Amino acid sequence: MSAPAEAPRSAPSTLRALLDLRPPAQRQAYGAHRQQRAELHLPDGPGPHPVVVVLHGGFWRARRSLRYMRPACADLARDGWAAWNVEYRRVGRSEGGGWPATFADVASAIDHLADLDAPLDLTRVAAMGHSAGGQLALWAAARPHLPEGVPGADPGVAITAGVAALAAPSDLEATPDLYGPGGAVFDLMGCTPAEAPDDRYVLGNPIRRLPLGIPILLLHGDADRTVPPRRSREFAAAARAAGDQMNLIEPVGAGHRTVVDPRRPPWRELIRWLDGLPARSPARTRAAE
Repeated sequence: MSAPAEAPRSAPSTLRALLDLRPPAQRQAYGAHRQQRAELHLPDGPGPHPVVVVLHGGFWRARRSLRYMRPACADLARDGWAAWNVEYRRVGRSEGGGWPATFADVASAIDHLADLDAPLDLTRVAAMGHSAGGQLALWAAARPHLPEGVPGADPGVAITAGVAALAAPSDLEATPDLYGPGGAVFDLMGCTPAEAPDDRYVLGNPIRRLPLGIPILLLHGDADRTVPPRRSREFAAAARAAGDQMNLIEPVGAGHRTVVDPRRPPWRELIRWLDGLPARSPARTRAAE
């Protein structure tokens, strides 16, 4: 007689989400700059635990930090995933962010997982990002296919299990208002696509790096007024055309922040997707080669 199916875990309460804003016990620096730091949320039990690299949004600008992702990370840990909540150099406040520093920080933070004294399963590493962090998560998933010598190439720890982009501006070249002077993409990349002195848009724009070769989830509320849902629809079409395993979910009535709130139903779509990923992933790390 088979065992009864496990009941779905209930969403956290508002009080639980507020308590989850507290930093976890394990915080690490992965570089010398004050913004090169990350927090590790570990599940209960001995492990080894699969890992989700978590990247916050905020249009790559300094006013947002990893703090707002802590409730999401705590919920991932309750679901059995170690959550590596990454801070990185952003644009403004003399942080030195933008191309290539922001991208290099994300790569260094992911590679730093191999140096942690923690029970982690580095053959099962996923990435999840919200808003601008979704763009960075998709880019991070493409690192194994970057040309040698460019920022982020030759990953020490690769994204192997899958990548989820929540309400993400997944095409840096799709919106002239963003890549023109004064726009968030312009500030990130330092120029317009037409004026780029090198291949930075080819290297840093996720839609230019397809196929990714791993499962992709795009979760984008149809009521998002910050990043238009068509950005995810266009990326999904391009990913499918390139042969990627693509899942696009557009929760009805969900706004920009709803999809990353563990108290809300759209967040459960991410949890279900993570739970459905293969139990093992092909290792794409230098240590495995």
